[in-house]
This record gives sequence, structure tokens and C-alpha cells, in this order.
Amino acid sequence: MELVRDYIIADNRIRVFGPAADIASAGVRSFEVFAAEYDAATKPAVEVFTGYNINKKQMESQTLTKFDFSEGQALCILGNTATHYTFRIENEASEPFYLYYEKATDKAYCNAKANGESNPSFIRFGMWMAIGLAMAKHLTAAIHSSTIIANGGAVMFLGESGTGKSTHTRLWRECVEGATLLNDDSPFLKIVDGKAVVYGSPWSGKTPCYKNESYPLRAIVRLSQAPHNAIHRLKGVRAIGALLPSMPPAFAFDKELECRMIDILSATISAVPVYHLECLPDTDAAKLAYNTIFAV
Repeated sequence: MELVRDYIIADNRIRVFGPAADIASAGVRSFEVFAAEYDAATKPAVEVFTGYNINKKQMESQTLTKFDFSEGQALCILGNTATHYTFRIENEASEPFYLYYEKATDKAYCNAKANGESNPSFIRFGMWMAIGLAMAKHLTAAIHSSTIIANGGAVMFLGESGTGKSTHTRLWRECVEGATLLNDDSPFLKIVDGKAVVYGSPWSGKTPCYKNESYPLRAIVRLSQAPHNAIHRLKGVRAIGALLPSMPPAFAFDKELECRMIDILSATISAVPVYHLECLPDTDAAKLAYNTIFAV
């Protein structure tokens, strides 16, 4: 009997079949908290079939973009045709990860295996891509951010790697009573009835923070290092420019995916304030951001 597992991520049901259906057995234990009871009567957002023997012909498609996967020291290649996407992760040290995604059916086929036979970091990132392709249809996108929970709402801190996102959310936890971390790398942002909601995810970068929780998004803050602390609100094009670089960058190379990201972005900045925080890595910066956001 074929192994099948359901997971609920950002209120979307993900169904995985095959040898790596229990993703934890493939070394990706961050999925455990998102496991759900199998429900045959409920249609999932995407079905992922693992252990699939993908041939080279299936992987032939227009190359949209190539980008580095630093965690796995590998190269990623996203391709596209009218009917499907392809995605590859490859380096010289591991068996490549292949993904074949059918647009019309939201069925994804990959060669992931369990019990250490496949590179766990490749499976983790390959699942991120498969689920991301499906969730875009449901006004949901992964946002590169460190996200804090305070006063019953979520605040997303954006910035390039090394800007100090994790440092800033740590400072919130140290000086804001009750503040806790939701996710430190790739939470999901979803538009629900016109409102922006943030969800924990199985992807949290170097910080193991995997929470199956959701909160209304209270604010978005783009960080930049400075010799002082100052915060101001961004509107219009400047708000778009603050959020867009933190959405899945590979999606910008595909017209359909780009349009969906723009829909999510537009709905978000219409519902949530966006700020730019120039800051030092100190508690005064965290207090300034907190007092500004929650004074509104």
C-alpha cells in the first residue's frame, strides 16, 4: 500500500505520496508539527508524489532562471512550459533533486527518497518550491523575513541577509513583554477575506522555529543598518519596493507567478502599514519600532 501523508501549511492541505511521504523519515523533521490526519474527502492544494523516476525529457523546458542554494551549496534551475514547471537542485556531492509540476492538476512529481537516500536539504527546498507554486493560486506566498508575535499580532522584519533581522527580533524578545518568535526565515503571508495573515512554516533558516500558528499581520518593517535609530512609514511605490524583494525572487521570471505575487503584494500594502527602520543593533531600536507600530 502506498504511503500517504497530509500536512496543513498556511491553512492549505498538502498531500504527499510515496517513500518520502513521511517527510521526517527523509531527515526533514521540521514538517512534523504540520502533519494532519489524512482526509480523502478534502481536495489538497497540491499533491506531491515522491520517489518518482523523472526522465530527462520531462525536465526539458524553457529555463527561466538559475540561482544559488547556499544551504546545500548547489545550483537551482527553474523551467517553464505552457503545461508545467520543472525545478532542479544539483551539485557534485549529492544526487540531484528533480521536480516536475503540472499546472492544470497541481500534481508535483519528484525523485525524493526516504531513509537518508536523498539530500535532506534538497528535499526541504524542493518541497518549498512545490508548495510555493501551488500556494500562489491561493493568495499565499513565502516571505523572506524574521517574524515576531506581540500583542496578538505579527510583525515581519525584512532585509537582505546579514542586515540584522534575527538580531532585531531577538531584541524584541528581550525588551518587549510577551514577544515570541514565529519564524526566522520563511513564514507564509496569506490574504484572507482582504486581510493579511502570517503563518509559521517548516522553513526557518538556521533558527529551528517551526510553529503551526497564525496571526493577523500588524506591520511590515524593512531594516537597514545605520549609525542611528529612525523609523518612517512608506506608502505607494516605496511600500511596494520594500516588500517585493522579500517575495520569492524566482517567481519574477514567470509572468503568471509574477502576477500572483503582485496581487498578494497589492492586497497587503492596502491592509497593513509598511515602515523603514534605520537602526543600530540595540534595544532602543526595538523599542522605537514597537512603540511606533503599536501606538497606531
